[in-house]
Amino acid sequence: MRSITVSDKYVNKKVEYVIKSEFPNMPVNAMYKAFRKKDIKVNGVRVKEGYPVYPGYKIEVYISDNILDGAPQEIKTELNKGFTVVFEDNNLLIVNKEQGIPVHPDREQQNNTLIDNIKNYLELTGQYEPKNKASFTPSLCHRLDRNTGGLVIIAKNEETLKTVLEKIKNKEIKKYYQCLVQGHLEKKSDTLKAYLEKDEKKSRVFIREQKSKNSLEVITKYKVLAYEADYTKLEVELVTGRTHQIRAHFAHIGHPVVGDGKYGTNQFNRAMGVKFQALWAYKLHFDFVGISNLNYIKGRVFQVEPEFKLNRSK
Repeated sequence: MRSITVSDKYVNKKVEYVIKSEFPNMPVNAMYKAFRKKDIKVNGVRVKEGYPVYPGYKIEVYISDNILDGAPQEIKTELNKGFTVVFEDNNLLIVNKEQGIPVHPDREQQNNTLIDNIKNYLELTGQYEPKNKASFTPSLCHRLDRNTGGLVIIAKNEETLKTVLEKIKNKEIKKYYQCLVQGHLEKKSDTLKAYLEKDEKKSRVFIREQKSKNSLEVITKYKVLAYEADYTKLEVELVTGRTHQIRAHFAHIGHPVVGDGKYGTNQFNRAMGVKFQALWAYKLHFDFVGISNLNYIKGRVFQVEPEFKLNRSK
């Protein structure tokens, strides 16, 4: 519990205004939930958000300190596995997804997906109320493959969702990956261009040099970070964001991603001893143009360290 003694600057202001001003990092939904549960008092009396206050009044706020201060909670529950929080405010949540967890329900897994765990996390921190029809449902702004780890953006409100989707479409949010690919690429940097055709029945894509009726252009930029004995470590920028683009594109030029069971080389993967494909969405650059509700993070770069685990067979 925290208490506030109302100062002269808040004369005749509503109690919700004072709480918002005193705890600017607190999720707004958490405050309104506290009002509904009657966990906010003025001079010892439970009040609603529109209650006016005056200098000398004492406000008692029964919300945990970490929520008031805007610090992400560590929720120890089975549903909260699969991600760590990289950045969070009232609009956005950016998480580092573990490998092996789907971002949303699919044919193989219906529960305990990333978005399930995100909803659970936000509900437990007082930021999402699934039973309240007026509560915005947290939404993924983009996707990652089940076995790709890394950064995923989640919107906490409708305006933010629209903004992020627009920025991604306009290439004002740049996504960078690190991966390990089989063999050595001759060029230390390059821009790969080809055409991708999706086969829904086989749940895979095919890369062609020539455009076909159902194909879409793919553009993949890379630069070499390191040459190892039998693989190359790359930084990859997706200019276009197609299904399985990185995996299929590098397999097409003869350098499949290490550990990729669909487009890679099984014998090589077994020798490298990797459980998942060595592909990580490791960096996001918010390269915004113009004004938006997210202008305060313009120019920000969020980055994590890829978790490649090799266990070479002897």
